Amino acid sequence: MAHYFSYVPNLEYVNRLPNAKISEYTQIKNFFRRGKLFEELFDNLAFFTKYSIIGNERADNIASKFYGDPTLDWVIFLSNNIINVQEEWPLPQQTFDKIMLQKYSSYEELYSGIHHYETLEIKDSIGRVLLEAGKQISPTWSTNGNYVENNGVYYFGFYDSGIQQDVLVPSTDFIAEVTNYQYEVRKEEKKRDIFILKPIYLNVLFENLEEIMTYKEGGTQYINRKLKRGENIRIFEY
Repeated sequence: MAHYFSYVPNLEYVNRLPNAKISEYTQIKNFFRRGKLFEELFDNLAFFTKYSIIGNERADNIASKFYGDPTLDWVIFLSNNIINVQEEWPLPQQTFDKIMLQKYSSYEELYSGIHHYETLEIKDSIGRVLLEAGKQISPTWSTNGNYVENNGVYYFGFYDSGIQQDVLVPSTDFIAEVTNYQYEVRKEEKKRDIFILKPIYLNVLFENLEEIMTYKEGGTQYINRKLKRGENIRIFEY
């Protein structure tokens, strides 16, 4: 199978190396020319398989699993609009732990330091959700909304129509601590959910990419379908 860079067209760019003549050009890949999948495609799972990255799997491992070709790792990246692999792909556990320790300076701050507080779900007696789980609590949470204070203890208060009485839920039952490590792990785990373009659509992708990456004839910069020339500097006219 073709590598992604074989589709990227070339550009003759003015040579800026020392001792180069003003009319000299060097050929480079035109990375400004790139395509991406239509956003609407991700709403239609007919084109994709949802997949969760396992352990330290790399994109080439997944490409080999689904396409039988590890060199199609770029299809995995393209299907998920991944540009920066180091930031947008799950890190190996050892690397992740090392980076987190550097970020938070100590094991105590990493594993015991509180990043934020968030809500736990509260339902009334007939199953209606009154407080959603996972909502981050602001520093002024205790003065907002349904939160009430009684003798230094904060509660979530509501009227339960099922039992026809007021209910007070103590903060210990609806607020949870989220440590720095838990927060970072959650962020990392979200990267594991990706889309895999189904193999039957690979040829369509290749054909589309070939068309998008090809220069159209015309203009002074055009040389051929895979090459055009950048404008040179002009310092004199008549």
